[in-house]
Amino acid sequence: MGMLQRAVRIIMPPQCGLCGSFTEGDGGLCATCWREAEFASGTVCECCGTVLPGTDDGPVLCDECLRVTRNWKNGRTAMRYAGAGRKLVLALKHGDRLDLVPVLGRMMAQVARPLLQTDTVIVPVPLHWTRLLRRRYNQSAVLAQEVGHLVGRPVSVDGLIRIRRTPPTEGMSREDRLLNQLDSIQPHPRRGGRLRGRHVLIIDDVMTTGATLSAATDGAFRAGAREVSVLTLARAAKDA
Repeated sequence: MGMLQRAVRIIMPPQCGLCGSFTEGDGGLCATCWREAEFASGTVCECCGTVLPGTDDGPVLCDECLRVTRNWKNGRTAMRYAGAGRKLVLALKHGDRLDLVPVLGRMMAQVARPLLQTDTVIVPVPLHWTRLLRRRYNQSAVLAQEVGHLVGRPVSVDGLIRIRRTPPTEGMSREDRLLNQLDSIQPHPRRGGRLRGRHVLIIDDVMTTGATLSAATDGAFRAGAREVSVLTLARAAKDA
């Protein structure tokens, strides 16, 4: 560490990305917030990444993924959408906390390893242009770019586009969410061809029912994807 960096550390010591308390390193969480975050480790659902009880070594599915047919092959998530995990997602999505991207990208890259293939191309779930204009950035796209950098895979930020603005899904049933997202995501007319014949890893911030990821997967297959996997920052899951 250079003299300038040491001076900056003295004047502005590293702080927790959530609560602002001092930490050992830049861009991390303090011990309290780290304990509050429910990271996905151990036995997880092969399809969505949610943590499961037990110590099965082979592929296992959660109750929801057993009930529902997914159109993607497999998936992982970094944490549960609760506690510190929910705060991190909302800070990035609505709080302009782009400074959190490096640490969140590392979390996602760590769990992404089982999904990667030699021809993997990473594609974020797209925002409709009106939402992108209002929000100024697509949180899924910045996460995808960070993960791509960390795992050494290409990122096609605009491989998929959202052709219509869908209404908010809060309070909708799974069936209504699926209808809401139906055919809303399509290959980009010119750049969608980058997905043809490739394994596509779709990235989103949160998975709830999987309706958005399902629509993005359909879009990837329309672009000619050979196979699709999904990776999320957080997974909303019911208590066991």
